[in-house]
Amino acid sequence: MTGTGPPDRRFERQVRFAPLGESGQQRLAESRVLLVGVGALGGVLAQSLTRAGVGQLVLADRDVVEESNLPRQVLFEDRHAAEGVPKVEAALESLGRIGGPTRLEAHALHVDASELPRLAEGCDLVLDGTDNLATRYLVNDHCVRAGIPWIYGGVVGGAGLVLPVLPGRGPCLRCVFREPPPPGTLPTCDTAGVVLPAVGLVASLQAGLALRVLVEPDGLEPALVELDAWSGEVRRLRAGRDEACPCCGGREFPWLERGDADHAVSLCGRNTVQVKRTGAAPDLERVGARLEAAGAAVRRAGPLLRAEVEEFVLTVFPDGRTLIEGTDDCGRAEAVYDRWLGG
Repeated sequence: MTGTGPPDRRFERQVRFAPLGESGQQRLAESRVLLVGVGALGGVLAQSLTRAGVGQLVLADRDVVEESNLPRQVLFEDRHAAEGVPKVEAALESLGRIGGPTRLEAHALHVDASELPRLAEGCDLVLDGTDNLATRYLVNDHCVRAGIPWIYGGVVGGAGLVLPVLPGRGPCLRCVFREPPPPGTLPTCDTAGVVLPAVGLVASLQAGLALRVLVEPDGLEPALVELDAWSGEVRRLRAGRDEACPCCGGREFPWLERGDADHAVSLCGRNTVQVKRTGAAPDLERVGARLEAAGAAVRRAGPLLRAEVEEFVLTVFPDGRTLIEGTDDCGRAEAVYDRWLGG
């Protein structure tokens, strides 16, 4: 993508910032960044890095746009929700209107242990725009093993956390949070809600640290930062590397090595379960025809197939991954999948 003016004019205010300068802008232009998740945090991150002139931005997200996303996910519009557009496709459209030199690459898929190494290949940085802990621990495993910096961000209610992970020079996610907590023990966007100012605050700090890591990581002291958009409070907690950490100390990578067997995952605050089965990708035309013959209301949404069956809405991706809206019960969702798509 090309802007309307020469690069020196487009970024002239930015390069006047002394810690960045022209040499830093050139390093941004030569960088490749993977953004996992383009919803709330990811939308702000994608805008910030595109406007900053990052050379290549790889977008990966498994989800489609819904109306409940619109108050806090800045890349999406009513029509994207009405049409059930994949988030990465809507993001490409919105980011494309910004212009500028950033090359955008989009992948509508679930980032798992088989996909992440491919997506992150050649990347200088990985950014966390996700909404689930399993993917974050997976990203931590891969980045520590590969020596790639990444920046964790999480938000719920009016507050959130940010942690830059610089492998070999500071703590990893498991140094600070050894294991993910049991399900139901932490507030989520479903139980506590979330507001856009908190999203913007957390993602903006992530973006600022991203520029720093890409341009001049030396001298950056990793710390866990807690930001509260509602109270206005900020806390910076020094986080040292734990020599007993099983990940960066013991070189154990269970989230990366467990593979991607058949699984179902309840999505945060969505009353939706994602079901994935191993095996060949489905023929969506034949699947659609079979569902229509059974009385389901079926339509295509770009590369996706959406069907209304019973009290559920099924969104089938080209790789066979399926979102089942209308339940947060993984067992029930798997039964619906097997009943309608398992054959």
